[in-house]
Amino acid sequence: MNFGQFTKQKIDDKPADLQSKQALYFKSTIIRFPNEALYIYSFAENKLIYADGWDEVLGYNNHTLTLNNIIDATTPEFANFSKELNDKAILFILSKKDRLEEYSFTLEVKKMHLNGTQVPMQARVGVFTAKEGKIETVIGRFQVNESLIFGKIMNFATYGPHKNNFEEELNKTLFTQLVISEREKEALKLASKGLSIKQMSEALFITKSAVEKRIFPLYKRFNVNNLPHLISFAYDNHILP
Repeated sequence: MNFGQFTKQKIDDKPADLQSKQALYFKSTIIRFPNEALYIYSFAENKLIYADGWDEVLGYNNHTLTLNNIIDATTPEFANFSKELNDKAILFILSKKDRLEEYSFTLEVKKMHLNGTQVPMQARVGVFTAKEGKIETVIGRFQVNESLIFGKIMNFATYGPHKNNFEEELNKTLFTQLVISEREKEALKLASKGLSIKQMSEALFITKSAVEKRIFPLYKRFNVNNLPHLISFAYDNHILP
């Protein structure tokens, strides 16, 4: 499987013109938080149009940074997961026409600084602007988070009008990776407290069938035999605190 193939083929691998009028406008209007780097990519113009904070966070010069630099800076154990998630999420969002600016996804990932150190990050990528049912720009925000504890399970979450469908679609395509979504983790937390399927459905305001769809696929994905085994696995791999 060629992870990240769609993104590689779709994007233009050139740095942003940070002296352009729109880049200077972003510089004056977009708040960048401490220990954060961000980018804006235009699908309408098919190019990177803004980058800021990458020199501080990963050692890359903002003026020469390309989107592939950001993608390729992912450490090897997270590379396939990150590339596949990015591909499938963008493909899903491109298939939608309404309320596009509400769509985004997050993931916990490690990036490699140019000095050779690993940087734990909470990344969020979402639609920045849309027009007439088409994505104009996406924005990526990457926040250094030294408190993240990584096991071998990758964490992601989805947001948007069709959040459930978004997550289910990603779960199908990401099944080659050891991943868990925020919704699955939410149900697993309740299970770890001893709640029954019925009690979990009441707590989450969803059907029992919906709870089962969050819990039971994890057995096969993580190669566990029962719920106690799954909960033990979740603690051992830092899925549950």
